Amino acid sequence: MSEPRLAVADPAALPIRAVNSEPAEVGLRVTVTALAAIMRRITRRDWRDRKKVPRTGPAIFVVNHISNIDPLVYGHYIAWAGRWPRFLAKASIFRTPVVGWVARACGQIKVDRDRADGGGAMAEAAAALAAGGSVSIYPEGTITFDPDGWPMNGRTGAARLALETGAPLIPVAQWGAQDILGGKKLTFPRFFPPRTVHVITGDPVDIDDLRGEPPTAGTLLLITDRIMDSLTALVGDLRQELPPRGRWDPRLRRRVVRRHREER
Repeated sequence: MSEPRLAVADPAALPIRAVNSEPAEVGLRVTVTALAAIMRRITRRDWRDRKKVPRTGPAIFVVNHISNIDPLVYGHYIAWAGRWPRFLAKASIFRTPVVGWVARACGQIKVDRDRADGGGAMAEAAAALAAGGSVSIYPEGTITFDPDGWPMNGRTGAARLALETGAPLIPVAQWGAQDILGGKKLTFPRFFPPRTVHVITGDPVDIDDLRGEPPTAGTLLLITDRIMDSLTALVGDLRQELPPRGRWDPRLRRRVVRRHREER
């Protein structure tokens, strides 16, 4: 259950040093602080359950993807919840002028989907977790194809990383960024009047019964289903809507009611 909405001071108005003591690269600190100043002006924030974000220790944050601007929405939230946003990001971002330079300066992790282990991305992410840091992953791999914006089928990278490292999977759901900058189709940004962006952290995805299991395809798909189920429920909470039956399969271009993988 999400925390009640009380009339409290905007947590985003606090200086970053007052809410985040986690070590980070200078480039990441400067970039997040600068972008936060912009986000405070172009968004209204409905931030919920930030206390569920572990302030220390390894953590894999799994996030739904709805817009090209939602990394900034999520990054603003997670930084002011006490952790720095360190994404596993597709390689094409690092080839983009300016954006790629910023990503490298901020210590983001490049994923090369055409190479085994993402071109070393999983090893780099595992090392960050072993050092007590966190990583943020979009398990869908791209902005959702679901026509109504619901989470779609996920990829298994986050599940594999959780089994390998033992780090908890922390779901963070968001809604509203698509009203600033559209989903799959790029639209002209709508910055004013400021749109409300909603972000919520859920309880860790329960995979205790699968810890120690070999990373077979079935086990990874089962964990991924649990991740996406958790994110879908949280998005439903933010939208105050009942999620649809079934999940969008981008290969089939329709929602599919999955088989009950819990019966292994």
